[in-house]
Amino acid sequence: MPNGCDLFFLLQQKPGMVPPPPGEESQTVILPPGWQSYLSPQGRRYYVNTTTNETTWERPSSSPGIPASPGSHRSSLPPTVNGYHASGTPAHPPETAHMSVRKSTGDSQNLGSSSPSKKQSKENTITINCVTFPHPDTMPEQQLLKPTEWSYCDYFWADKKDPQGNGTVAGFELLLQKQLKGKQMQKEMSEFIRERIKIEEDYAKNLAKLSQNSLASQEEGSLGEAWAQVKKSLADEAEVHLKFSAKLHSEVEKPLMNFRENFKKDMKKCDHHIADLRKQLASRYASVEKARKALTERQRDLEMKTQQLEIKLSNKTEEDIKKARRKSTQAGDDLMRCVDLYNQAQSKWFEEMVTTTLELERLEVERVEMIRQHLCQYTQLRHETDMFNQSTVEPVDQLLRKVDPAKDRELWVREHKTGNIRPVDMEI
Repeated sequence: MPNGCDLFFLLQQKPGMVPPPPGEESQTVILPPGWQSYLSPQGRRYYVNTTTNETTWERPSSSPGIPASPGSHRSSLPPTVNGYHASGTPAHPPETAHMSVRKSTGDSQNLGSSSPSKKQSKENTITINCVTFPHPDTMPEQQLLKPTEWSYCDYFWADKKDPQGNGTVAGFELLLQKQLKGKQMQKEMSEFIRERIKIEEDYAKNLAKLSQNSLASQEEGSLGEAWAQVKKSLADEAEVHLKFSAKLHSEVEKPLMNFRENFKKDMKKCDHHIADLRKQLASRYASVEKARKALTERQRDLEMKTQQLEIKLSNKTEEDIKKARRKSTQAGDDLMRCVDLYNQAQSKWFEEMVTTTLELERLEVERVEMIRQHLCQYTQLRHETDMFNQSTVEPVDQLLRKVDPAKDRELWVREHKTGNIRPVDMEI
């Protein structure tokens, strides 16, 4: 028996339309415009109008959109978008929706009297970790729910061997782990931005403090003016970095944290819901196996009493056979009921898996896009900060270009001169 990974690989080897059963190929050739045919998991053909989302068991007539029989079944599902209902479930039942259904439709009335062929069942389906799949050797081709998109809803049905142990990890659990990792990455990004804000605030405080320093305050002339502007530019730059840190908090860090909290709530809902459905599926499967075992025992008892009647070991054997047959029939009915409940549970799990994986996909796209937008906002703010810093430096550059040592000397001499008469030699 292949494991979950092998089966999953085999299940996805041949995506495409389900081939029609023998004798029905002609029905798929001349369908009215807008109609497509599919096979249900039980092997029964049904038809879907891709324009109106109508489904019917009856082959549609030549008039587009009108089934051949007035008694045809009209789908009560809501309108679809891109092949999916608003809830996220597929617009028409794909082959995987009821993978647990065995080829027992024709055998249901005989379960009480004769044993169903387990060999035949195993050729059609295989159950791994309480989930039933079509057997890799006999399964029909399956159409992906969202072809060419590599969507979560198509590739995480089987379980995967845990690389850290001997157990398995459900495909949905792998998706949850990815989402939880994304949540952790978002938290770390928020912490990074918070640390960046702290650095900006400390830097701004140090710049403001340095601008008040009295070092070289007695420099004079044009150089003194340039030096004073350098100190003033530090104060201006400190203000720019304070504004930058405030905007980082309000426009980047805070939105990231708020989004993360909402993201965490959505993740919890997804986790518990699917886990509960998987537990229910496992419970239904256990009931099926129990009922199957009971049926086998009843059939064995019936066969034994039938043999006793043939050799006439007891006069009461015929009455015992009637009782054994009733018990066997009841066991068969119980098995069919358990199988039906199992199939219902698996169908519900399947539908919720599609809906929830699409929701996880949407959340992941939203998370990535949200982070991308706020990192773009970060770079924009950083660019603006650089521009503001450049503007605070420009006056310094202008004054430095005007520094003129000769002019400074002239002005200083004019202000502080003590006399221009030079001394001469003493005469006797």
